[in-house]
Amino acid sequence: MKAILCGANGAMGKLIDEILGCEVVGRVSIDGENGICRTFEELGDVGGDMLIDFSHHSAIGDVVAYAKKHSCAIVVGTTGHTPEEKELIYDAAKTLPVFYSGNMSLGIAVLCRLAQQAAALFPTADIEIVEVHHNRKVDAPSGTAHMIFNALRQVRPDAIEYCGRAGEGKRKPNEIGVASLRMGNVVGIHEVHICTASQTLTLRHEAGSRQMLADGAVDAARFMEGKTAGLYTMDELLGEKK
Repeated sequence: MKAILCGANGAMGKLIDEILGCEVVGRVSIDGENGICRTFEELGDVGGDMLIDFSHHSAIGDVVAYAKKHSCAIVVGTTGHTPEEKELIYDAAKTLPVFYSGNMSLGIAVLCRLAQQAAALFPTADIEIVEVHHNRKVDAPSGTAHMIFNALRQVRPDAIEYCGRAGEGKRKPNEIGVASLRMGNVVGIHEVHICTASQTLTLRHEAGSRQMLADGAVDAARFMEGKTAGLYTMDELLGEKK
């Protein structure tokens, strides 16, 4: 693999760089520190076949444009994309292999599967998602919380995502609430509460460090080697690991 890192000076970019070592053939970071290119135009053609993006969601247009020009597969680890930015990702997958996930952790992918199974077994239960992150995270709810909700909606197609409960009004049966907490240096905690009139089942995933996400991103990149055009997610990666 010949990887290009977008967001190379960020915390995640540095961790991925350490794992891949000499497999990294190009680096882009908007701050331009450490002698790293500020733009893809400055980087030019370095012969990369895999573009790993952990920058900012607003950079996805440049990421996709470079990947199309140089026929690179893409691993998108950034979250917080607008609907228009998501369309750029989906459009790129028509001609390129694209891996897109709200979270690169295998543990979160397993949490989604377990939540689906539990929601199917308790079809009338109330479901609430709680996510906790450090005080520097800019998007809320987290991309992972949206990922969990979308997984649940596969077994509850009429579910409505209700973010930040406030004010007056009873909870509707088809709501799945999402609550966001921002505090300290928490790497990431995600909980799914499935509650009936007589019992509550709580599924919880806690990230010990960002290394978990870096390892997952590298797993995704290696999974994408040799893949044909299309949109790939943690579901496909989990399927390969069975």
